[in-house]
Amino acid sequence: MSPRSKKKSSRSIVPLHNPNAGGIDIGATELYVAVPADRAPSPVRCFNSFTEDLIAMADWLTACRITSVAMESTGVYWIPSYQILTDRGIEVCLVNAKHVKNVPGRKTDVQDCQSDRGRT
Repeated sequence: MSPRSKKKSSRSIVPLHNPNAGGIDIGATELYVAVPADRAPSPVRCFNSFTEDLIAMADWLTACRITSVAMESTGVYWIPSYQILTDRGIEVCLVNAKHVKNVPGRKTDVQDCQSDRGRT
């Protein structure tokens, strides 16, 4: 076998630092939220951006035993979610969307929230 055929994978496995973390991709009208697969029958949900929907999102994250989330947002859309989640005692990390968009292979809001979950 030649040395060239022993390619190393360019993907590295990121160790899990917080098993109680969730990920949120925030848009102007919808939020995509991901939790670990063992926490809910459907580990990715979509919520509207109205206050009652943000409260429902916080209720769902609490029911899924989530203690911290990473949020990807552009503009100021993250502020209401941040306030509601921190009032519930959930630690929030705001992820710069410009940094995240350069990750290869990411194409949808669902994939965004799932990969944000791995950042906390």
